[in-house]
Amino acid sequence: MKVTITREQLQEGLVAVAASVPSKTTLPILSNILLEATKDGIRLSGTDLDISVSTSVSASVDQEGAITLPARKLVEIVRELPNSAIRLTASGEHRVSIECGRSRFKLLGLPREEFPAFPTVKFEGGWRTSSKDLHKLIAHVAFAASTEESRPILNGVLWELRPERMRMVATNGHRLARMDVPTPPAGSSAQADLIVPPKALEQIRRLFKPDEEVEIARSENHLGFRSSTTQVFTRLIEGPYPNYEQVIPRENDKSATADKGALAAALPRMSIVASDQTHRIRMAFANGSCKLSVQTPDLGEAQEELTVSYEGDPLEIGFNASYLLEILKYIPTDEVRLTFKAPERAATCEPVGWDDPSSFLTLVMPLRLVD
Repeated sequence: MKVTITREQLQEGLVAVAASVPSKTTLPILSNILLEATKDGIRLSGTDLDISVSTSVSASVDQEGAITLPARKLVEIVRELPNSAIRLTASGEHRVSIECGRSRFKLLGLPREEFPAFPTVKFEGGWRTSSKDLHKLIAHVAFAASTEESRPILNGVLWELRPERMRMVATNGHRLARMDVPTPPAGSSAQADLIVPPKALEQIRRLFKPDEEVEIARSENHLGFRSSTTQVFTRLIEGPYPNYEQVIPRENDKSATADKGALAAALPRMSIVASDQTHRIRMAFANGSCKLSVQTPDLGEAQEELTVSYEGDPLEIGFNASYLLEILKYIPTDEVRLTFKAPERAATCEPVGWDDPSSFLTLVMPLRLVD
């Protein structure tokens, strides 16, 4: 293998792939990046066996070939090299010399045969969507997935693919986020319900530019994403996702419209004296106001009042301030609408005045108030 490539191009490819390389592994080959030189340039690949990433960058190839090199050291070397052409020359299956300006390095690698094969996914007959829509879904929903290992199915994001729309749903049992994005009329007629790890979705968001079109396809256990230069494969989470429709309230008859910025500023102030375990705050809605209060034994208390537009009977309800704050962070408008039924029933939180064809709903479960 003999290749000449700009430092900028090589660094761009390495940054794309390096995030899929595990920091600790018992299999030495997984610490390496696969470099394949073909007439079209260099393809770089990395995997942790759950998520695999492959990307192509332009290069002048004098001799085709392939080798795997230690990811961390290769990234560090390229980052420190001067901004000029880099020459990579492989000697056999184990050694690569790296030349740039007056710098010379020799790195020991492993044969490409040891590198795991990527999942076999057929993209023909799959789905196509804009990367922009994928970014939007992931950004607004993935945060709500669980990080606890007790219910692995909730560690994933449910992705419903339908001829007329795409929907993502995530929940940890205490909060929930759901977003629908309409699909183009000429989209695939195939349907699927997939449970995708948030870590894989974050790679999608990071690697595919918003103006790209992305092809999506699945095999029995894997999901593949492909653009003109980059491919990402992820293992799917198996099992039935809980019936989230059952927990979304349909009969909430009380609603409050509030300034998102004012509410998001008040919650951290109240949280200072809230319990470190529950982060519980009390919200009392009545007569165009929302009174926030916290009372924690052995610590103290706090109160603050916000002006809101409120419809319905007076209501006192408790929430985990951290969950409420996190939801507000992803609301895309300046005003937010909260709906309630009773102190022990789920509340919804939606954007007000969002002129977007997508629909976005979040839900947060209340905490029992202790008088």
